[in-house]
Amino acid sequence: MSIIGNPWTGLKQYTDARIALGRTGASLPTAEHLDFQMSHALARDAVHQLPDYEALKKGAEEIFQMPCPLLDSRAADRTVYLQRPDLGRRLSRESAAALKADGEGKEYDFSLTIGDGLSARALEGNLIPFLKALVPELTAAGLKSAPPVMVRQCRVACGDEVAALQSSKISVVLIGERPGLSSPDSLGVYLTWAPEPGETGDDKRNCISNIRGRGMTPEEGSRKLVWLLKESLTRKISGVALKDEQQSLEGNTIMGELD
Repeated sequence: MSIIGNPWTGLKQYTDARIALGRTGASLPTAEHLDFQMSHALARDAVHQLPDYEALKKGAEEIFQMPCPLLDSRAADRTVYLQRPDLGRRLSRESAAALKADGEGKEYDFSLTIGDGLSARALEGNLIPFLKALVPELTAAGLKSAPPVMVRQCRVACGDEVAALQSSKISVVLIGERPGLSSPDSLGVYLTWAPEPGETGDDKRNCISNIRGRGMTPEEGSRKLVWLLKESLTRKISGVALKDEQQSLEGNTIMGELD
């Protein structure tokens, strides 16, 4: 039986999306079917595996030249985390108490929360390169960061509580994004002005997505984040109220939309 081609084949060079797969009779070609199964397995692994927290913590501390506490959300393990998203949005009582004691009497422009999220591969492959690109940008901009923290079993909203306890004006969360079939290793960045514990409104957040080897570079992502931080501090807004205008101002493409 002959394999039927697809006139869209030439477009595959521009995207990782599954287009122009061809077919054999009424079915996918064997190679494409096996590739789909492999991508699905990689996505499942990204969700269920845990990153090497200690190695990432050490790397973050070397870059920031300050301690990076390793904290926990209220989700006791990965199974609970996946079944109860609400528990991943709050710090454990022990972690919250420790962070509150460290943050008393201080004030910062922003807090940085590093969360595993839904992709261990995203952190292990992209976190350290992103931080190496980010810290010089923060220094040049004169932005004051609270000591970064790493949270196990973390959802985006957990960063709101971290920022509130550290007396920071803005929450920034670096987190493994929900893996797709072509991107199981995507790192996302979420920014929220005036964060409050328990906040679930995504309309208050800006998102920089797809930081990975085949997506946005760490250097581009860090520039976008610093621009959003400065605008948020100046205008005291974030989310749908903070439109991304860097393209018109600097001639660069930039995103800042919702999760």
